[in-house]
Parts: sequence; structure tokens; C-alpha cells
Amino acid sequence: MDLEFLEGAIEGILFASGEAVSAKRMAAVLGCGEELIFDAAREIADRLSFQRRGIRLVRLEDKLQLCSAPEYADFIRQALETRKPPKLTQTALEVLAITAYFQPVTRAYIDDLRGTDSSYTVGVLTERGLIEPCGTLDAPGRPTLFRTTDSFLRVFGLSSLNELPELPQRDGEDAEQLKIQESIDALRAAEAAAEDGPAPEPERQ
Repeated sequence: MDLEFLEGAIEGILFASGEAVSAKRMAAVLGCGEELIFDAAREIADRLSFQRRGIRLVRLEDKLQLCSAPEYADFIRQALETRKPPKLTQTALEVLAITAYFQPVTRAYIDDLRGTDSSYTVGVLTERGLIEPCGTLDAPGRPTLFRTTDSFLRVFGLSSLNELPELPQRDGEDAEQLKIQESIDALRAAEAAAEDGPAPEPERQ
């Protein structure tokens, strides 16, 4: 398949979707391998960035998505009359960090590590699309399991969970709490780095 045509097809699919689309699905539709999809996506992403266009192509694990360029975020918000999402509170960062580093997790597991009830914060993070239910634990009561989402990756400027800073190995009674604090610090640093990240996507009609 002609590379220029392939890039055009990828752009068209992602624009029409308005959401992240798996490379596997696009490869099946376009009749090529997934690696060719990712290669073409890198070319598109580099060109959009170099030309300082109003959109960017980002990779989210095995998916691709078009989003607005961070340098135009303020203008986009003003034009669409949208507000920048509020910064995450310390409590929200704690719950999100535990979910990101130890997923999939139950709310009871989060509560146990934090030493307090986290139901409200889990609900807030779910509502904001940063975490989502991903099944149930095979245990009495079948508690819900939670994991981070594609939106989590995009908001924190990550292409993959593998890009999360690795936590050092700890021994001793306080090891778990130290790891939690380090995971919170890592997310806070990522949040600061991506503070001027992509603006919310307008709904496609």
C-alpha cells in the first residue's frame, strides 16, 4: 500500500472516530501489519509537530488518537467556552497512583493502603475518565477491579504504562508506604510536565 495513502487513511479514521482506535483494528481494515500502522503514525506525528499544526497524533499503548496541540489549549478553551479541569487533589493523586502502579486493584485494596475510605475519590476519578472498572475479583462479594484508562495516559503525557517511573525496591515495615509515596511523587511530576496538555476534544457530529 502506498505510504501517503496509508497515512491519509489513518488520519481519516482517527478524525472520524474522535476516540482512540486500536492499531490492530486499523491494520485489519487496511490490510497491513500493525507495525506498519505504528510506523506511519510516527511519520504523521513528527510532521504535525514539526509544522506546529493544531492537532497531534498520540500513541496510547496499542491505540492511536488525534488530539489538539497543547500550545493552542488556551485558545481552544476560550473558543469552545470550556474550562481547564481542576488539578488533582492530594487524595485523588494517592488513589490514582495506587491504581496506576498496582492495577488492577479493588477499592478495598486502595482503602487498606491508604488507611481510609476511598469510595468518593474512586467515583470522582471514574467520572473524570482516569480510571475504569475492568472486571471483578474472584473472591467473596466479587469486588470490582479498577485500572487506569487511555485518558489517564493522555492527561499525563504517557504513551504506555511502561513509561511510568520505576519504583525502587524497598524492604522493611514501611516499604509499602514508601512505594505509595514515591508513586504519588512520580505522578505529580508527570502531571506538572503535562500541565499544558491537550485540550478536551469537541464532540463529533
